[in-house]
Amino acid sequence: MTVSSSFALHATDGSARTGAITTPRGTIRTPAFMPVGTAATVKAMMPESVAATGADILLGNTYHLMLRPTAERIDRLGGLHKFMNWDKPILTDSGGFQVMSLADLRKLTETGVTFKSHIDGSRHELTPERSMEIQRLLGSDIVMCFDECPALPADRDRIAESMRLSMRWAERSKDAFGDRPGHMLFGIQQGGLEQDFREESAEALKAIGFDGYAIGGLAVGEGQDAMFGCLDFAPSQLPEDRPRYLMGVGKPDDIVGAVKRGVDMMDCVLPSRSGRTGQAWTRRGQINIKNARHQDDPRPLDEDCTCPACRNYSRAYLHHVFRAQEMISGMLLTWHNLHYYQELMQGMRDAIADGRFADFEAQFHAQRAEGDIAPI
Repeated sequence: MTVSSSFALHATDGSARTGAITTPRGTIRTPAFMPVGTAATVKAMMPESVAATGADILLGNTYHLMLRPTAERIDRLGGLHKFMNWDKPILTDSGGFQVMSLADLRKLTETGVTFKSHIDGSRHELTPERSMEIQRLLGSDIVMCFDECPALPADRDRIAESMRLSMRWAERSKDAFGDRPGHMLFGIQQGGLEQDFREESAEALKAIGFDGYAIGGLAVGEGQDAMFGCLDFAPSQLPEDRPRYLMGVGKPDDIVGAVKRGVDMMDCVLPSRSGRTGQAWTRRGQINIKNARHQDDPRPLDEDCTCPACRNYSRAYLHHVFRAQEMISGMLLTWHNLHYYQELMQGMRDAIADGRFADFEAQFHAQRAEGDIAPI
């Protein structure tokens, strides 16, 4: 018997929410941060290491996986979970954002998008129907509608045209998804920073009916103030009894601000990308391990952190292996960053459940304002 997927809201504190998404492959505690496994791997991490950080779900990328190794090959090899050795839920994006970033290499029509591969220049077409097929072949637990996302800033006519095209594609995505017990389909709200367009998009998506709703078209260069301004109204335009997913966010203060405004799920490449470039995220902000100030420092990155990098290695060692271009540098820093992000999510879940989210937020900002303390 197939276990159905569902969302339960457990507690609220202001607009902040905590709950759980139940899937056949496990429960996703919300608010949830999803590490990004673009090409069927979270870079510099083993799957069991990602799970050890507390992650309940990963994100995979339709665009990259359709090109290499192809969704058909992954399907023949048993699906994405088996292929990458991850037995928890996987959300796959639709490929729309990556295709948007190709700019001059793509052609947009009512049918879909034709584009040239960034790998070998071969031509491909993505439509709502093909995106649903690829995500079915991958075996995604949470499937995203195919959408078109304009870069910001853009004029109102361009935003309206793009949003309405995405709503037509959302309906086609729902039809192509069909009836798949145990799998969820999320619609994606568009509309730029415009409240009226966001409302129109939300109403169109609710009329179609989805298992969850994403807030798309943000974190594309508009800045935090503008993003928060949009999040002051966008989440409340979406159904209260369904998960709300803010796509592509972000830095820790972005995440806290988004949860404060009613967001349940987020993803971003930042913690793993930062780890590979010598950046560590801590309670007191960002640490650049490349800096010479760390070369004789025997302290861990964060004395209150329990990740392997902080338990077993000094800043001096991390500085050395980064400077020496050793692979362990990216591995340890990425593990630390993902651990910190998951600790942040657990802290917010606990605070919301206890009705003390405002205190949590104040402490979060106060610690960051202190900054990283130099050794004596």
